Amino acid sequence: MKIKGLVLLSIVSAPLSVLAAAPDATFYEKAAEGGMFEVDAGSLAQDKGSSQGVKDFGSMMVKDHSAANDKLKGIASSKGVELPAHSSVGQMATKAKLDVLSGETFDKSYIKSQVKAHRETIGLFRKEAASGQDADAKAFASATLPTLRAHMKAINALAANAGISTK
Repeated sequence: MKIKGLVLLSIVSAPLSVLAAAPDATFYEKAAEGGMFEVDAGSLAQDKGSSQGVKDFGSMMVKDHSAANDKLKGIASSKGVELPAHSSVGQMATKAKLDVLSGETFDKSYIKSQVKAHRETIGLFRKEAASGQDADAKAFASATLPTLRAHMKAINALAANAGISTK
């Protein structure tokens, strides 16, 4: 009877150990996907933006998110965490939509996507900074939050100038 109990306990507790790592694994995955999307979409904004504000914001996204992506890759590599090679399916769909737009329509769609993306990313990073289990991921999230908040402020200003609601 003791052996059956131990086997059952090991079967039941195995998924718990996986779940214990899941919050930080999810953070690494989502942060990497979001970072790649920001660089890709920022490059598009530099090329296709019709307003200088959109072009400048895109440039800032490429610069800041490339630096953050490099830091995240370093942390993940040191822990043996494999990061995704691409942004999420939803992010790829947003980029595909942006690919076919131009002019003011591109600018408005890009701005809306950036408001949404930064709102979600700030939520992800705040959660990790507050309750992450991995000290390095938690520190990365805390250190990156001020930059993300600056991006949010900048994209909200672009939205206001373009007459786009951010609610």
